[in-house]
Amino acid sequence: MWLAMAALILWFGGYAVLCAVRPFAPCRKCAGAGEIERFRKVRTCPRCHGRKLRLRVGRRAHNAWRRTYDNGTR
Repeated sequence: MWLAMAALILWFGGYAVLCAVRPFAPCRKCAGAGEIERFRKVRTCPRCHGRKLRLRVGRRAHNAWRRTYDNGTR
């Protein structure tokens, strides 16, 4: 039990550091290419809109928490 909790805390800590250092990750749909092939035509990726990167889930949660905190302390 303790080992599982320690592993989970270590994983969350590592992910938090990763989100702080590199908040953007390659798009999962186009693998960072910005384009996908649909019906034998090359089109702009609908998920990232051709920007090739996406904001990580942890960074998105941090930004939402920070925005809520800043609005509450004004």
